Amino acid sequence: MLSLASLLHVLFAVIWVGGMFFAWVILRPVAAGVLETPERLMLWRRVLAKFFVWVWKAVVIMTLTGYWLGFGMWQTMANWPTHVHVMHGLSWIMVVIFLVTFFLPFRALRDAVDRQDWQAGGSALAMLRKLVAANLLLGVVVVIVASGGRFGLLG
Repeated sequence: MLSLASLLHVLFAVIWVGGMFFAWVILRPVAAGVLETPERLMLWRRVLAKFFVWVWKAVVIMTLTGYWLGFGMWQTMANWPTHVHVMHGLSWIMVVIFLVTFFLPFRALRDAVDRQDWQAGGSALAMLRKLVAANLLLGVVVVIVASGGRFGLLG
């Protein structure tokens, strides 16, 4: 059963971090370069609405499988290796950033686009972009810690 937990954990990590990478590194600059403000904001409203459904799933599944793996492999948190503690802490920071992103700038973006208030939508998108950048950076660090720590590369 731990192999199933590991599979789900990694799969949803790839979905979340990979989705942020695609959005921030690829879609964002292309959309900014070819779409006028209303079209760009409508695109982001729809893209993020669909992506955030998957992030909610990732948050739930990764939290459950993370604890399943941690306690299944080491019984108590006191026995967790350092890299697992680092992943655990960073994951909760990522969850908090996602919750802030979803409930504040994403809702503001959604409401602004629905009202066709492009200035408010642009402000919301700017804040959202910064939060996604922070979460992407943390997600990459978690991947590095997970990969390196698992093989003893991080001490």
